[in-house]
Amino acid sequence: MTRDREGSRPEGGEPFAGGSSEPQRLPRTDPMSDAPPSETTRRAAPGYGGPDRRNRPTPRLSRYSFLGGRRHAVHVEEREGTYVDLYGAWLFFTIAWVALMNVGDSFFTLYHLQAGGIELNPIAQTLLDLGRTEFVLWKSVMISLALMVLCVHKNFVLAKWGLVAATATYTALFGWHLYLLTV
Repeated sequence: MTRDREGSRPEGGEPFAGGSSEPQRLPRTDPMSDAPPSETTRRAAPGYGGPDRRNRPTPRLSRYSFLGGRRHAVHVEEREGTYVDLYGAWLFFTIAWVALMNVGDSFFTLYHLQAGGIELNPIAQTLLDLGRTEFVLWKSVMISLALMVLCVHKNFVLAKWGLVAATATYTALFGWHLYLLTV
């Protein structure tokens, strides 16, 4: 059943708020503003009487980071640049892959150095000058911190590209180490 503009109703459903054929859009507020939200922004889903939690952005780390919470932004247009509380399996496996490739790189670096190779990376050479254990420890700590930053910022374009670059680079480097074993 379709009605005209005054009492329009979507096909077979109830009219939207205000009798219009379009859903009512609530005004967006600046999440960084200290001004209290207006009554129109307090309204959430029909039947919900509490304050709208979307007035504040999700913090980088919160109590929900490990115990549950947002897996993704609610609205598609808000996904870029938002923080979430839970992370998907693809992110876990990507970060685990990069961490595993990092450990493999450390192992093969030490192996090739013992076989007479030289380290061309000046940062890695500085860490190697501290000792083998310190090299592996500091390299693992630095890469782990970088991976944590990329994980927390997973909905940012730069972080997505960083994860792709780290995955591709460490996979190629691992392949290069395997190639050097055959030469």
